[in-house]
Amino acid sequence: MTLRNVLGLPYNHKRVYRIYRDLELNLRIKHRRRIKRTKPVPLAIPVKPNQSWSMDFMHDALTDGRGFRLFNVIDDYNREALTVEIDFSLPAQRVIRSLNQLIECRGKPNQVRCDNSPEYINRALRDWAIEQGITISYIEPGNPQQNAYVERYNRTMRYDWLNQELFTDLDQVRQQAEDGLYYYNYERPNMGNGALRQHRN
Repeated sequence: MTLRNVLGLPYNHKRVYRIYRDLELNLRIKHRRRIKRTKPVPLAIPVKPNQSWSMDFMHDALTDGRGFRLFNVIDDYNREALTVEIDFSLPAQRVIRSLNQLIECRGKPNQVRCDNSPEYINRALRDWAIEQGITISYIEPGNPQQNAYVERYNRTMRYDWLNQELFTDLDQVRQQAEDGLYYYNYERPNMGNGALRQHRN
């Protein structure tokens, strides 16, 4: 006696299997393959200033909801904050202008480390770097730890002053950024330097 006869069901096992197959319930579940991650390579520690700079963007918003960007550059040797550029838009040409201003003040770096933001992979910036004889070292996508020096600086900026204030215009942000830059370089001990300040008076 079949199951259909016992339970009084209006269908048999063949029909059940046909529906099961039509719904693609008979397909094997594909297990996701684990991505083999290479062992992380420690960041090289520069032995002198201007050997390596790191740059990165941050984002925030004014009280009226308008978003703005911050362009940060630090020297990897002593974690000195070199500049912070602030505006609603910071295209590649603004990045180049900021870097040129830094070079005029303190000379060229051997390399600049950054992520793969559109402004950084822009042809204009790459051509500029070739003309200047500067290597642009791009980190791997999705691996911000490869740009750890400036990422750590970004976190310090955000916790020390960016998240502490409500800004109504960019002038307020720029003034706070200027004060924060001075405090970071001249007053705040940096654990990456053995708790020394970037600039010792």
